[in-house]
Amino acid sequence: MCWYQDGEAVLEQTTEKLIMVRDRMQASQSRHNIYVDHMRRPLEFTARDHVFLRVTRTTGVGRALRSRKLSPKFLGPYQISMRIGSVAYEIALHP
Repeated sequence: MCWYQDGEAVLEQTTEKLIMVRDRMQASQSRHNIYVDHMRRPLEFTARDHVFLRVTRTTGVGRALRSRKLSPKFLGPYQISMRIGSVAYEIALHP
């Protein structure tokens, strides 16, 4: 047996394993997508609807440290003034 025949066998084995891994990854991704798509629901709002804004508060920047656990996660309710795009809205902020 020549040295290049051993190399060809290793190359074939590696290629087969790569194909197997790719197929398993695709199967796993498709299962995950089916679950996520089932749980996801489209949200659409119209003018004059009220919405809450999800925020991430900064803690400990230039002031006393505050617990993130106790910070509010949502602000609002705010009224939607008009719809700009499919996911863009203009809201009326409080004075």
